[in-house]
Amino acid sequence: MNRLLPVLISFFVFGQGSSQEEPISAIERRLPPTNGMELPDEVRAALEERVSELKDRVWEIDFKEHAADVGVLVKAVDYALQHNEFYSEKEIPLATEMLDLAEARHTEIDENDVHPWTEEKGLIVRGFRSKVDDSYQPYGLEIPEGLDLSKPVPLLVWLHGRGDKVTDLHFLKRCLTKSQALGGFVKDQEEVIILHPFGRQCVGWKHAGETDLFEAIEAVKEDYPIDPDRVALAGFSMGGAGAWHIGAHYRDQFCAVHAGAGFAETKEYNKLTPDQYPADYVQTLWQVYNVPNYVQNFLNGPLLAYSGGEDKQKQAADLMERELAKVDHEMRHVIGEGMGHKYNEESVGEIWQWLRECWKAGRPKAPAKVKWQTSTLRYPGYDWLQLTGLEKHWQGAGAVGEWNREARSLELELEGVSSFSIVAGVGGDLAGTKLAINGSELASEDPGFPVEAVSVMRRDGEWTWGEPDKNRKRPGVQGPIDDAFLTRFIVVPPDRKPSSPKLARWVEFELDHFRSRWKALMRGDLPEKSSDELDSDDIRDANLILWGDADSNAMIAEIVDRLPKVGSKKTANGDRVEVFIYPNPLNPDRYIVINSGLTFREGHDKTNSQQNPKLPDWAVIGLGTDPDDNAPGEILEAGFFNEAWK
Repeated sequence: MNRLLPVLISFFVFGQGSSQEEPISAIERRLPPTNGMELPDEVRAALEERVSELKDRVWEIDFKEHAADVGVLVKAVDYALQHNEFYSEKEIPLATEMLDLAEARHTEIDENDVHPWTEEKGLIVRGFRSKVDDSYQPYGLEIPEGLDLSKPVPLLVWLHGRGDKVTDLHFLKRCLTKSQALGGFVKDQEEVIILHPFGRQCVGWKHAGETDLFEAIEAVKEDYPIDPDRVALAGFSMGGAGAWHIGAHYRDQFCAVHAGAGFAETKEYNKLTPDQYPADYVQTLWQVYNVPNYVQNFLNGPLLAYSGGEDKQKQAADLMERELAKVDHEMRHVIGEGMGHKYNEESVGEIWQWLRECWKAGRPKAPAKVKWQTSTLRYPGYDWLQLTGLEKHWQGAGAVGEWNREARSLELELEGVSSFSIVAGVGGDLAGTKLAINGSELASEDPGFPVEAVSVMRRDGEWTWGEPDKNRKRPGVQGPIDDAFLTRFIVVPPDRKPSSPKLARWVEFELDHFRSRWKALMRGDLPEKSSDELDSDDIRDANLILWGDADSNAMIAEIVDRLPKVGSKKTANGDRVEVFIYPNPLNPDRYIVINSGLTFREGHDKTNSQQNPKLPDWAVIGLGTDPDDNAPGEILEAGFFNEAWK
């Protein structure tokens, strides 16, 4: 009888069987596909040896200018080997080609401290080091032989379409092989530099792919005389979807936006019926990328859409045409008659002429009138008008401003806005400007010196000068969870296993899953540090992604008394884990995230339109259900913090 006692105790404490001690089933990767070919042993060994040697050599020159132009080539082959991303025998020579180019560039930097490829024209591949995760990210350039680079030149940022198997290696080769913008119909143009960002391959120009686009533009500006007022954004298919959402969110960065095909929102594109709708908070989070929620932003500058007449993805342009009509705007829509999912030469001729006109006009400087619409402070404004507080996130906010600089008067019509700032811009002066908000004048006096910016907030129902409380949601610190991965972040694993076996099992799996998913999908290694390795620079510059609990992670223990308690539902034996995003108590200008990586998962990768945030600001995960390709477990509760992060 005594021998049976431990067994009975185990049965009643842990339940029948020991499923919680069994490994959680691995989640199959969807992107990139896992069906690559097996390389011959001798080929793999030779490539791995060269990659290993070159990685060491890149590390040695990493502090030098343009080391990323070498690093992206080595990384491309390294990842192809690690992830089995050779999909046919003809791709094997690509690896040797990239490594040869890497060696040649390394020699120039290491021995001669020069980088002659920055002076070349034609089709070129380059790289930059991401500020998000320190990874090397590639981009391609088309620089016409006859383009005069002694003066500022226009730039066309071309966003590529979806290519499940077009990983770094294949992207670089494609950029070196042929002109791709606008179906290849502008390969002989001599007017502009064309930039091909990589955008983390296949995430719909969202998440870190969104950040990469702007880092690639800045990298190009460092070496080439780009006119900042003549940068146009364009793309097709997945790239068209990117042009829709990035053009809507960052309209003041581009003199023109051209969207070819693609998708513009989630529900209609996926033909979802009410019985297929996800949880309410997921539908709310569609607003992050659903372009109709930002439609008025296109009124600030030129927009042109293209669709093949027989292309089912014409749906996006038709939808946007209807949405823009609601705000009294007639969208220019070029249709390739009889065309499927591609351009024709006649349509490209019309689009290119339109782009020429936009480059000639340039981006308007200090516009007299600005319109802005947003659901989140991630996308706060246009040019001189920046929203700094909303009455309530995800309820929609709008602003229309007219600035008469000669009369020193500025009129604003605001809806759903609790605070904003006006920035005068280079050479501008707000001193003595009369400000009227929704018909009410805000008194001001000329201080006798130039005023570059002013901040206004609503207090006790009245508009007054001043900045909102830093404890409120504001641009760059507004959630949801996935927002932490758009800027620099550091993952901080547990220092030891959590004392709860179920939590320990879940954390181990989810953290490993995040590592492998970020590497395969986002094309970079997770930046990680232990809690005792964190320094003041990390606290100042990075979002901290903390895993475990106060007993297992020293950084969580340090701030636990200043973290929120989320959720109200109780579970048996505490079989739950709280995940959330919150301003870092040690630096409220940065986030901390507790126990979460990217919230969209492998099951959402089948279409870029579903690669949206799937968890809001906080959630409670039940540990009785194992993670899978759609969720990190059973979502017991989930919600958003209010504007005061409560």
